[in-house]
Amino acid sequence: MKYEDLKILDELREKGSITEEEFQREKAKILNEQYNSADGERAFKKPLFDLEENTYLMLMHLSQLAGLVVPLIGFIIPVVLWLTNKDVNEKVNINGRNILNFMISYTIYAVILCITIIGIPLAVILGIVYVVFVIVASIKANNGESWKYPMTIEFIK
Repeated sequence: MKYEDLKILDELREKGSITEEEFQREKAKILNEQYNSADGERAFKKPLFDLEENTYLMLMHLSQLAGLVVPLIGFIIPVVLWLTNKDVNEKVNINGRNILNFMISYTIYAVILCITIIGIPLAVILGIVYVVFVIVASIKANNGESWKYPMTIEFIK
């Protein structure tokens, strides 16, 4: 039944009834569906802790802000969310790598700035920029977009 749906979807794309983006989105939905063999009905599979993909990605980004309340938890939570589902979902893998590279890069920048007396005010500005970038990335992730954080060194590819 899954392959029939894919065939119909491909035919719609070839006829021009749907765009390539719509095709890819619907194809992903079909491939993420799990069929209940007992009654033949479809049950949508949600491996991301029973959350929709965009919601999960948004929470991955926002979880970095938990470090403002409890030190290091803002590093641990996004890494755990990434590691538990990176093999299940490619977008989780991409966003998780972006988050980890962002956290490492901005930690290095903050340490370098705090070493110098003149850099301390800049470190405060860097902290504000960090929070703003996390919010922007969260919003974009919730809208289904992948966003690379600015000024991030790519440690994990």
